[in-house]
Amino acid sequence: MEEGDSAVRRWEDLDNDILVKILQSFDLFELTSGLAQVCSSWRLACSDQLLWKTLDLSVIKSNFIKIPLEPYVYVDCQSDKTLTRLLRIALNLSRGNILTLIFHYNLYVSDDQLTYTAERCPRLKRLVMPAWNRIKKTGICRAIRIWEDLESLTMPSIANPPYVMEEIARNCKNFAELKIMGPCDILFASTLVAFLPNLKVLSVRCTVLSKGALVIILEGLKKLEVLNISHCLITEVPPSSPKRVLTKLDESILEKASRLRKFLTCMSDSCLMCQRTRNDEGLMRWYKYEEDLWKVDEVRSLAI
Repeated sequence: MEEGDSAVRRWEDLDNDILVKILQSFDLFELTSGLAQVCSSWRLACSDQLLWKTLDLSVIKSNFIKIPLEPYVYVDCQSDKTLTRLLRIALNLSRGNILTLIFHYNLYVSDDQLTYTAERCPRLKRLVMPAWNRIKKTGICRAIRIWEDLESLTMPSIANPPYVMEEIARNCKNFAELKIMGPCDILFASTLVAFLPNLKVLSVRCTVLSKGALVIILEGLKKLEVLNISHCLITEVPPSSPKRVLTKLDESILEKASRLRKFLTCMSDSCLMCQRTRNDEGLMRWYKYEEDLWKVDEVRSLAI
């Protein structure tokens, strides 16, 4: 180098580990905004598996209106196109390394979008499901068959749970954690016992839970270690009497739960979340409250 010359360092010459470290501070929108198109070095860094262990789409909600006929929502076309584009870029960059996939509960994903996602993250271990108004039985079953490594699922309310649980039992041998963001009745509890007897962690917080379903869970899930029923509206239908809401758990329930490693409960009149569950009659209207409140769970592994 002659006197007066100076070395010019180019961005593409930056050490890959340093560049990945910088990119870890970027959010999803920044990572998918075109950084990977700068040069081959940047594309390599943008595809590093450290950036894609988790794909968090919980900041994205569909622009939708409710309609009277199935699927009971109409999603704006531009909203759909935006999600499809984001999925395409993120899933291409991730190169199949995503282990945790988080959807917003008000993200109305289509069958095609779910199948596309499942095919490109086959190693998935944890799934936080979106609303499934637009997902048909064939769509979710096709995805579950791909996700053989699935261990944890957070799911919205569903009217017909057996087919989902049966598909999980058939394909996901390491499945151990379930969170239900909706009512848990006797049918649901019986389905869990029938198809997921090895379940270790279950959360049904902030919803309506029948005492009969709770008994079935405690008696039937022999390997259950952690049960969270915090802020639930627990109901009972005594013989020849109207349904009533329990204000505390009786000794028979507490005795059945004593074998658990953790039994998380809260039925306090002074608890804000208990008040909200009661006001919403056990069907939490999360949109009324703090933006990220739906992500909370007393079980650490299920919190987002």
